[in-house]
Amino acid sequence: MRRGCRKVYDNIMKSKEKMAAFGLAAAIAMTISAGALAQQPRPEAVRPSTTAPRPAPIQRVQEPQSSAPQVDAAPQQTTATYADWVVQCQTQAGPPSQKLCDMAQVTQVTQAQGKVPFSRVAIAHPLKGQPIKLVVQVPTNASFTTSVRIQTGDDDAGLSAPFARCLPIGCFADFDMKEETLKKFRAASGAGKLSFTDAGGHDVAVPLSFNGFGQALDALERE
Repeated sequence: MRRGCRKVYDNIMKSKEKMAAFGLAAAIAMTISAGALAQQPRPEAVRPSTTAPRPAPIQRVQEPQSSAPQVDAAPQQTTATYADWVVQCQTQAGPPSQKLCDMAQVTQVTQAQGKVPFSRVAIAHPLKGQPIKLVVQVPTNASFTTSVRIQTGDDDAGLSAPFARCLPIGCFADFDMKEETLKKFRAASGAGKLSFTDAGGHDVAVPLSFNGFGQALDALERE
């Protein structure tokens, strides 16, 4: 490399994308944050020696401020609760801006570190011309040999679907919600359940409430 002509390399560090284990989702899908560039640490200011002459202060030239309004890049989030269901929307700055919404119900279990999310049932904002999909998320120790079942009560045969995929945050099953199924869920008022089999072959039943399902779905469709 010739003297006086050096190439300067900037070290760029990307922060890992954070995934909420049971956040928007999801479904369920739940929201993924964008990676941010981490700045290099700035060296500490060196105090001038008392014997060395102080350099003359450098006059800074004030740059003209841009007249364009600053846009807050942080996503805006809103939530609304309908009995046991929560409608959550997140608006991401553009251009163009994008609004993502879903309705969900999360169950928790008590462990040594306190209450932690166990399962999540969610419906993403319906798309025109596309069937409404309900997504179930359970821990990663699920068995793929049996399907996930959703029941509105003990006398209901229920709706079943196989696991579609597993990620580090959980295993997922997708349900196509037909009109008759939506009507049944809207009419249900008691405690239902979702059930599956874990990797050890044990049957797992998780309570699922349908209180507020119809109101939450109506609110979601208005978004």
